[in-house]
Amino acid sequence: MEIIHVAAECFPMAKVGGLADVVGALPKYQIQLGHLAKVVMPMHKTSFLHANEWDVAYKGEMFMQHQQIHYTIIKEKSNALGFDLYCVDILGLLDRESVYGYEDDQYRYIAFQMAVVDWMSQWQHQPDVVHVHDYHAGLIPFFMRYCQAYTHLSSIKTVLTVHNAQYQGWMDWTFANYFPAFDQWKSGMLEWNNQINPLASAIKCADKVTTVSATYMQELMNQANGLEQLFQYEQGKCTGIINGIDYDIWNPATDSRLLHHFDVQTAATGKQLNKKELCETFGFDIKLPLIIFIGRLVGEKAADLLPDAIHQSFERYYNQFNVLVLGNGNPAIENALSSIRERWYGYYHSQITYNETLSHQMYAGADFLLMPSRVEPCGLNQLYAMRYGTIPIVRRTGGLNDTVLDVGDGGYGICFNQASLLDIVYSIGRAIELYQHQELTSSIRQKMMTINNSWNKSAAEYIELYYSIYR
Repeated sequence: MEIIHVAAECFPMAKVGGLADVVGALPKYQIQLGHLAKVVMPMHKTSFLHANEWDVAYKGEMFMQHQQIHYTIIKEKSNALGFDLYCVDILGLLDRESVYGYEDDQYRYIAFQMAVVDWMSQWQHQPDVVHVHDYHAGLIPFFMRYCQAYTHLSSIKTVLTVHNAQYQGWMDWTFANYFPAFDQWKSGMLEWNNQINPLASAIKCADKVTTVSATYMQELMNQANGLEQLFQYEQGKCTGIINGIDYDIWNPATDSRLLHHFDVQTAATGKQLNKKELCETFGFDIKLPLIIFIGRLVGEKAADLLPDAIHQSFERYYNQFNVLVLGNGNPAIENALSSIRERWYGYYHSQITYNETLSHQMYAGADFLLMPSRVEPCGLNQLYAMRYGTIPIVRRTGGLNDTVLDVGDGGYGICFNQASLLDIVYSIGRAIELYQHQELTSSIRQKMMTINNSWNKSAAEYIELYYSIYR
């Protein structure tokens, strides 16, 4: 089976969030199962682009509202990711350093999706499945099925994975003028709430729809940023498949970003050595439990609660724990997290940046990971933490609910129900108490490090889903 994944991000070519990690791993595991999987994404100007060699696979042209657009498909030469990686280059549109955040993002991603479909229309064969990820690729099933120039692609099966339904790519109807010609009576397949909605369109047009956890799929029936009724209507073709993690990259025994390697048998010593490195760097007392937060500093992650939660926790449990925060996002949250450094010097530090190497070192050296998320479709950080022997402190939502079981129920995490200051502070207190019982902490670490959260199982579930379309 030949599978074409289309997405805006793919690690390590370009990463903003967990979408990149999924797209950078799932195809490799599908290849290991005996299938042919490829990735197509925009040509972002990143360090990976410049560090690798590329071949020109195709040059084409298309029209967007009477303007001729030239595009180039380039292919990474060495198969460095374990699968074929193709990038779409449109001069001045896609060749930019950031993945998102430009005023013309809507136009940019329309052009990207049109180029992908136009390129596939020139192939001498047809892939079995086109698997699109989030709204940035959400118009592709519509283009393939209803645009007049590409109806010969309509027999190709399409699958949508919703990584985060909060972002839907809304645009007004003037943008339809850029689309390939389509029958106007099919415009309802683009529309939701009187706008063009690429995510809604993909839900309507794709043969199957997946989300990245079973709980998140159920949550979308009641809370999907306006798409609740659509998910309810289309629930017959919807399913949740939990994400995995790439064990080749996330392996404390071989991780090149760590100074001290360890496995489940040597975790006690190995984690202590990595914790020592962190504590020396940030001025912490190694004898205290180290709690970390890694992620985007946005409301979805409940990062706006962190400054007050950290402050209140220190007031309640003073001298009993350390906190290290890594992330960036909302400037107000960034400033609030930076401003409390002086007040809790020696117990708290924040790094307001994106740093992949430091994140690995934090997973390896921390005792606990805090994830108080309001929205967490799957969550990968808790899986990374468990792989590295770091106990997750999570709110019961989305994939966090599916992957973390509370220690009070015989599990390996600390779970709470509300994204609130009270629940966060109370859960930090539970972590401090748990840390006092090192024998129990060690047994929990052993338990969670032996859980198989690799992509093997999830990749097989996706293959089974693809085959189900043909039955």
